[in-house]
Formats: sequence, C-alpha cells, structure tokens
Amino acid sequence: MTDHPSSHQAFERARALMPGGVNSPARACRSVGAEPVFIDHADGAWLTDVDGARYIDYVCAFGPLILGHRHPAVLDAVSAQLAKGVGYGAPTEAETALAERVARLVPGIDRLRLVSSGTEATMSAIRLARGKTGRRKVVKFDGHYHGHVDALLVKAGSGAMTLGTPDSAGVTPGAAADTLVAPFNDLGAVKALFAEHPGEIAAVLLEPVAGNMGVVPPVAGFLEGLRELTTAEGALLVFDEVMTGFRVALGCAQARFGVTPDITCLGKIIGGGLPIGAYGARGDLMATVSPEGPVYQAGTNSGNPLCVAAGLATLDALAAPGVYERLEALGERLEAGLRAALAETGAEGVVQRVGSMLTLFFTGGPVNAVHDVTPAATARFAAFFRGMRDRGVMLPPSQYEAWFISTAHDEALIDQTVAAARAALAAV
Repeated sequence: MTDHPSSHQAFERARALMPGGVNSPARACRSVGAEPVFIDHADGAWLTDVDGARYIDYVCAFGPLILGHRHPAVLDAVSAQLAKGVGYGAPTEAETALAERVARLVPGIDRLRLVSSGTEATMSAIRLARGKTGRRKVVKFDGHYHGHVDALLVKAGSGAMTLGTPDSAGVTPGAAADTLVAPFNDLGAVKALFAEHPGEIAAVLLEPVAGNMGVVPPVAGFLEGLRELTTAEGALLVFDEVMTGFRVALGCAQARFGVTPDITCLGKIIGGGLPIGAYGARGDLMATVSPEGPVYQAGTNSGNPLCVAAGLATLDALAAPGVYERLEALGERLEAGLRAALAETGAEGVVQRVGSMLTLFFTGGPVNAVHDVTPAATARFAAFFRGMRDRGVMLPPSQYEAWFISTAHDEALIDQTVAAARAALAAV
C-alpha cells in the first residue's frame, strides 16, 4: 500500500484520462520504481504534496525556478500584469524590454524572437540554420535532448532515454535522415562527420553543458574546437541553453566558458518558470526570419505578457550583486557533502557539477558521454531516489537528469540534504 494515499488516488484518476497518468513522461516515475506524488503547493525551496508531506526541492520545475517557488518580485509582476490582461495577440513594450535585457546579457544574441517553449526555440533555430546556409543536415550529440522535435528525437536524452525509447515511434525515417549523431565530448567524431558530408551540414546543435543525460561538462577544448570547426566548414554553431541559460552564469554557459555560438536557444528561466522560450543570434542571421526574411516562424502565445512580466522580474533579481556567487557556494557545499557521504558509506558514485546544477552518478568514474552510465547505475539511482523522497528530499526522477539549486536554498537545507543522502546511500 502506498505511503501517499491521496497521491495514489489522484494518480489512479489521472491514469484513466492521460497516458501514464501524466502530461510529461518522466513525471510518472516509472524508471525509479515509484508512483508520483501530486503537488498541492510550493514555497521557496519546499514542495508540499496532497498528503501534506514536505520536500526540499531539487527539481525546481526542471531548472527554471532559479529563484525558488513564489518569489515575491515574480508574483508581484505577474499579479500586476494579470490585472491588465492575460494576452492580446498584439505587441507590447514589455516584450521589447525583455528582448533588450536578454540581448544585453547574452554574448551571442543581438536580436531574438520570443516563442512559447524550448522545443519551439530549438525547432526554429534549426530551421533558421538551414534557411541561412541552404544546407539540410544537422549534427547533434548522443544523450542531448532538444525537445520533442521529430528531427531531433534521435538518440535523445532526458525522459526519452529514461524510458528506453531514445527514438520515438511516429518519427519517420525521412524526418531523421538529415540528423547526424556524435558522442558528446568527441571532437574527432564531429570532424569525421564533416569529412563524410562535405558542404552538407547546416549546424551543430548541443547543450554546452549536458543536463538531459545528467550534468556532463564539456571537456577542455571541446567547445572551442566546435567553434573553430563550424566556422571553418561554413556551418552554424547552435547552443541549446534552455537548461544552462541564466542558470550557470548571468551571461549563460557561453559567457562562463568563453565560447560564443551563432544561435542561442533559451527556455522557461526567462519567464520565471512560465511557458516561454526564445532563440537569438547575430543581427544578420535574425534578419532571415519572417517578416524580414524567408524563414517562417510564428506563434499566437509568443511573448505572452504574463510570461514576459515574470521574466523581467526574474532577470532583475538575478542581476543583483552576489547572486551567482551565492549559488556557486551552495553548489560547492552540496557537492562536497555528497562526496563525503559517498566516501563515508563506501558507495560507488561520482558528483558532477557546473554552478547550481549537479548530478550524482552511480558510476565508478567520470561521465563524459552517455555510454559511461551503466544500467546498474540507473538501478542504484532508483533506490536512492526512493530513499531520498522518503526522507523529505525531492530529486528529479531519473539518473539522467540534473539537480537544481535555487536562491531559496540555504546552508541548513543543503546540510539536511546531505544527511538524508548519507542515510539513503547506506541503505542502497
């Protein structure tokens, strides 16, 4: 019998109406051998489920809630806009203000287009790259997830990998024919693809820090090598910063690592967790987008005023002095605590972190590519996930997901998390 009776009842009701009882596959918690708990409300760094149980939250809506839940400035901004209307189907000055803010902070963006999701951003970025170069093929990396776009749902990470379906039914061979896949952190493999397909590759698309197969940083020289290679070959370099954007630095991963892409994709963090996305690039590239150019892209809810208001408030808060230094310190504290817990319990594992995102992999060595994570590691993570949830800590329900820290976390919560991890590791 479940320890969460109200969640169990809610799940049974949902399963009758929705595939798997959820509206996004990973939420079903199948890969960790559990039923999901249904959330009633959240505040700061805490989630509370429908049974009244509380959890320290390291999901943070899979990343965008970098200020935690119900941040006062975000709530005030959304409330003020709500009183004025939820959408107009017409431009607003706030959209321009958000675009100005993003363009000022992100090195690779001079102009941008707001969309409604990260999936729309990556889909549109690929169309832009093909339209600009006149080429068809795109290189992506094994284990990187860029939304449920047909052409990109090939050897994808995140929920697709967790559920054992890296390629989706319903994706035609034709849709995937122009997608080339390389191992992450293997520059030689990318060079080989360019040699095999001369003059055919429009873009190389990647998460600059992989987050959808767990946190896997780029090895030294990898991003720089991709920048040099794509420039030399006349292809475009596209950074999917849906997860890393404004998460690992105020200027995104491209500022942290000093490598500027041609096109940048952003996600819900620029809307304070509300449904929004964006893709941006140099001015000449964005001039290719309709109505200025021939690459068509549109969306009724693009630049929704509620999302824009939340995004402006979020970016204002992130620009305050010391925010990223604070997040870095909390990340270091959690990383060090987890490493100590592994050593004390004798459990096999490695902690990988970039800023305020990290993953505890149940492997014996560093993870540089998706094949470094074994089935045994995912089984151990499943037991660890259940142990942590039983101890009041909510982790993403997959070995292949990143954990996220928000500004609402503090040292006491980090230490409480480490204590829970020590106990859960001892029981795995």
